[in-house]
Amino acid sequence: MKTYTATPADIEKKWILIDAEGVVLGRLASIVATRLRGKHKPGFTPSMDMGDNVIVINAAKVQLTGKKRTDKKYYWHTGYPGGIRSRTAGQILEGEHPERVVIKAVQRMLPKNRLARRQMTNLRVYAGAEHPHEAQKPEVLDVRSMNPKNTRVAK
Repeated sequence: MKTYTATPADIEKKWILIDAEGVVLGRLASIVATRLRGKHKPGFTPSMDMGDNVIVINAAKVQLTGKKRTDKKYYWHTGYPGGIRSRTAGQILEGEHPERVVIKAVQRMLPKNRLARRQMTNLRVYAGAEHPHEAQKPEVLDVRSMNPKNTRVAK
């Protein structure tokens, strides 16, 4: 029996639409990362970009469990001495670009290599319900109904 390895001609990419409203961030990011890599496909080849194009809408309404909204911090460095900066997840979600929380969560679930950076270009995240990809006719993936733990009611 020979090992199957996909070629670029074998790859078939689909468009997937996911509504993030009320969905737990980590569970959403895990599902999106799996779809971006193509691990849900039977002919998965680790060295090929065979994942789907994923559109995430309502990213501003994603839920965080526990006290992560106030305690989870995102750090960056300005490049100057003493230039470490941070923001909480709540500040980012209420700020100008709330979709960055979802992008970072997915990015950190992918491997750190060139292929993963190319796969991240197949992810489109929008804070609201509007998106400009209607022409691609995306399939709706209902993450909320996959598992009851995927959703959480806002407190």
